[in-house]
Amino acid sequence: MKKILLFSLLTLSISCKKNRDTSFESQTVLPKSELLEKATTYFKSINSKEYEEINPNEALLGKMLYFDKRLSKKENISCNSCHDLNTFGVDNLATSPGDNGTLGARNSPTVFHASLHQMQFWDGRAKDVEEQAGGPILNPVEHNIPSEEYLVNKLKQIDFYQKWFSKVYPDSTDPITYNNITKAIGAFERKLNPQSRFDEFLDGDETVFNDQEKRGLSTFIDTGCITCHNGIAIGGQIMQKFGVYSDYWSLTQCDKIDNGLFDLTQKEADKYIFKVPGLRNVAKTAPYLHDGSIESLEKVIQIMAKAQTNIDLSAAQISDIAAFLKTLTADISDEDKKSPHEI
Repeated sequence: MKKILLFSLLTLSISCKKNRDTSFESQTVLPKSELLEKATTYFKSINSKEYEEINPNEALLGKMLYFDKRLSKKENISCNSCHDLNTFGVDNLATSPGDNGTLGARNSPTVFHASLHQMQFWDGRAKDVEEQAGGPILNPVEHNIPSEEYLVNKLKQIDFYQKWFSKVYPDSTDPITYNNITKAIGAFERKLNPQSRFDEFLDGDETVFNDQEKRGLSTFIDTGCITCHNGIAIGGQIMQKFGVYSDYWSLTQCDKIDNGLFDLTQKEADKYIFKVPGLRNVAKTAPYLHDGSIESLEKVIQIMAKAQTNIDLSAAQISDIAAFLKTLTADISDEDKKSPHEI
């Protein structure tokens, strides 16, 4: 936790400049080769990462579990209910209903590209997608499974899962464990890293961007958005205070104030600290922010620029940045979206 806070303070020191101007004048778009060179300083193509080999049977088992409503107590929801693969890994709701119909407290982020993030959940409490997968299952507001043992015993009564867990984990004398359940789901989620047009641009094909998209990328960099939104996931690597220059709720007009990381640590310095979301597929994953309070991509761009950098973007600059962010859209295959046969 200390490392996270130090990292946050470091990034805050970069972005917080006293007596900073509250307006930003458009700059002429950089020459193509210079813009690409600058972009590759801050961002990495999805193709630049060396991925660990995934056992296809483990990923298939994970997909079965991902779609199975029996992983909730009343069997009303699955992982796919809140992270719908047909709608870019989200349900497009401000907050999602759980097994009992009760709404969660925070917006459900996309599962696409989540494995590229350094931490999971808005408060960063899980280190990877495997640990994240186990959280909602035991959350009484979400899947509402009473305990790990409860779910393990439930799956052990299903012949199909007895066969599949033994097939995927043949060296285990007791293959159906909670750890293996989350490992399998994680293996499936690690496949959900589709390539966008921005990746093609980063790989060297500058023709895939039009002039507005190039202006948007240039403005995104020059306004300092890259302080938090950088790397292969265009974010998802650090924790940051939401509302560096003003209270975030004064800009979002949300009547519920979320204390962020403070709710876990009870440390005053952690108030309003949240995980920086990755921006891949951001044009498809509204509503935005931890509370799902903003529906419009253009509006959230305006709010974040003001709250985090104290810059008042013009309508043209907002439109340009939105055009760039739309190049981050990437979908998975129809095959990966399909629910497995009834089991």
